[in-house]
Amino acid sequence: MNYFSDIQLSNFWENKFHFLKLNEHKGVFTLTLDRANKKNALHPQMINEIAFCFSYISVNDMIRFVIIRSTGDTFSAGADLKALKYSIEPHHSTIPEPSKKVIIGNLFNSLYKPKLAVVEGNIYAGACLIVAGCNYVISAPNLSLSLPEVKRGIFPLQVMESLSHIIGLKKTIDWCIRGYKIDTNKAFEWGIVDEISSDNIEEKINKWINSFTANSQRAIEFGLKIYHKHFHDNSKHEKMEKLFKEMVNQDHLSDDFQN
Repeated sequence: MNYFSDIQLSNFWENKFHFLKLNEHKGVFTLTLDRANKKNALHPQMINEIAFCFSYISVNDMIRFVIIRSTGDTFSAGADLKALKYSIEPHHSTIPEPSKKVIIGNLFNSLYKPKLAVVEGNIYAGACLIVAGCNYVISAPNLSLSLPEVKRGIFPLQVMESLSHIIGLKKTIDWCIRGYKIDTNKAFEWGIVDEISSDNIEEKINKWINSFTANSQRAIEFGLKIYHKHFHDNSKHEKMEKLFKEMVNQDHLSDDFQN
């Protein structure tokens, strides 16, 4: 799913990204969330920047693999609810406006190239969408994943939709309504994390890439596209996003939920 024109994408590297660090090398595109001072909370413009990257990756046949990382001690704190509620705009970004509404759950599902999440910090709330949207997850040990939304007046709707495909609906609902933390080992047991590495993460990344470099890129992209169309319904995430924003804008939400 492309959100930008061919002309905009042809000038991709001429743009200034405010919330991301990017690298493209030998068929590998590394996207690093770079908002450590806000625990890498997902500002709407940050999501647009990710969409711009994914659109560029989609049309670039030289890129075969995508790696998602982050700076700081938190992988991501989920949605930046203050920015969502009060329409706070960032500065110093030249990224064009997308041609259609960007829904982060659909964004990851619609990129038909292998995606690896490298998790070296705790994961909160809507950040689970990123992890759930990747094909493989390598995590440092002794981290925590949590869904704290329900403790502050809202329900993690898009997260519910994405996680249910990985850990099952009953387990997902229980996690969403109780809002507890799980550790890396439990995340591995549930299939959210595929590999735990206390050291040599870079070696593990290279091993993952090398495990299917000889495979047909065309076949992989075709298979991921069919998988998305057969098992995922974009309209579900769109509906969940709309309902989520309705909850965010309710007056009863306490300020301590804002990032």
